[in-house]
Amino acid sequence: MSNNKNKVVIFDTTMRDGEQSPGASMSLEEKIQISRLFEKIGIDIVEAGFPAASKGDFEAVSEISKVLKNSIPCGLSRHVKKDIDACYEALKQASRFRIHTFIST
Repeated sequence: MSNNKNKVVIFDTTMRDGEQSPGASMSLEEKIQISRLFEKIGIDIVEAGFPAASKGDFEAVSEISKVLKNSIPCGLSRHVKKDIDACYEALKQASRFRIHTFIST
């Protein structure tokens, strides 16, 4: 990412939040293809899933973090140590990554 103060950083949640829409479901291969397309068009950060939520999400975040070279892979996590640990484990093979946290109520 640029240090330009005028740059707009795009943080996309399609692979995680977008899949919450009724009838929306993506296979691992579809998520990888979409991630590659996002990188090609310059999406800065790709939130790939919630690794602690399911084995499928963990695998998706892990595989996407291996594929992305310029975009930054991101995983969602509650403020719970085991969730943050799962996120780290899924993302650790990326050269840089983000963990997007929230406090559940």
